[in-house]
Amino acid sequence: MKIAVLGGDGFVGWPTSLHLSDAGHEIHILDNLSRRWIDTELGVQSLTPMDSIQERTRVWHAETGRRIHFHLIDLAKDYELLKGWFARHRPDAIIHFAEQRAAPYSMKSDRHKNYTVNNNVNATHNLLNAMVELDLDAHLVHLGTMGVYGYSTVGAAIPEGYLPVGIETMDGRTVSQEILYPSNPGSIYHMTKCLDQQLFAFYAKNDGLRITDLHQGIVWGTHTEQTRRHAQLVNRFDYDGDYGTVLNRFLIQAAIGYPLTVHGTGGQTRAFIHIQDSVRCIEIALKNPPQRGGRVEIFNQMTETHRVRDLAEMVAGMTGAQIAWLPNPRKEAAENDLVVKNEKFLNLGLAPTTLGEGLLEEIVDVAKKFAYRVDRSRVPAVSAWTRDIAAKVEHDPEGKRLKSVS
Repeated sequence: MKIAVLGGDGFVGWPTSLHLSDAGHEIHILDNLSRRWIDTELGVQSLTPMDSIQERTRVWHAETGRRIHFHLIDLAKDYELLKGWFARHRPDAIIHFAEQRAAPYSMKSDRHKNYTVNNNVNATHNLLNAMVELDLDAHLVHLGTMGVYGYSTVGAAIPEGYLPVGIETMDGRTVSQEILYPSNPGSIYHMTKCLDQQLFAFYAKNDGLRITDLHQGIVWGTHTEQTRRHAQLVNRFDYDGDYGTVLNRFLIQAAIGYPLTVHGTGGQTRAFIHIQDSVRCIEIALKNPPQRGGRVEIFNQMTETHRVRDLAEMVAGMTGAQIAWLPNPRKEAAENDLVVKNEKFLNLGLAPTTLGEGLLEEIVDVAKKFAYRVDRSRVPAVSAWTRDIAAKVEHDPEGKRLKSVS
């Protein structure tokens, strides 16, 4: 297939591009490289040294003989350029990663909130609009988030996208209907993913677009089979308080002797998936497109759930690190349970990669190798959800005043 990977320079987009290229597909990355500009804005860099996208694709071609094509396009701003590219290339499938992906970054300030909404919603709508105008019958696979469901406990497993409900009619009967599971976003970033859902539902119903929406858990890990092939193919590794995912952050903190930062009680239960499984799930979704004229296909793209404090204790036990209990910068419940259905991917052949000491040690080894690149002042999570919470969050770059326990 000819596949357009929108946002293919990013944390999940890059290993996905390699994985699909390795499988024999013709890959075109469309990206505005905004994630690299955000690194500059935040004054932080990936733990792993990243070459330019041009150099990355050159090395891939040298190693494999396969080409990955790069096109500098801003989906949110360059609608006519995007539309023209689709008209010329008419891909068979489109994978949409081209959204600002960090909840803390989306809550940093009013400017960051506006940027996240403008970038994410415009990018998604420009894409859908162009597909309709060009009568492009491509399968669209979108990387969403488990966060659209929220993290409130209702005493039942979260279904894969749709909830059957009974509605009482005017004459007293009860009729059944399936609706999108009620959204409950916890940040501006998550809100944009909820808006994506509504856009997808409309365009699938109104224009017959074939769309798959992947509600993904928190991604952990560094390498996939393809990124291991050459040092310059390494994936990015974010450790900072805005973009670093919780387990990866714990492992880098352990590697540099920084206390593991647990916010609040650590009772937040989250869904997780390894980066290798993430790219496998995307490939499985591509192979199982919905019918034209049908509803949006929704998968819960996760393999296991863990409480944050349990992860911290696991890493502390493995590495001897201390745990620091800090104020929570997020506005969320102190404790929550999370039961998630993910039978669709399992039934289609996914063999999950679960948390194991070997893979965790691999990440610690990567972290130790590049520990000289860590800016300790960027480790704490300081972007707060409200002004009241911000006043309570202590920012200590050296970790000297953090309340720690063994």
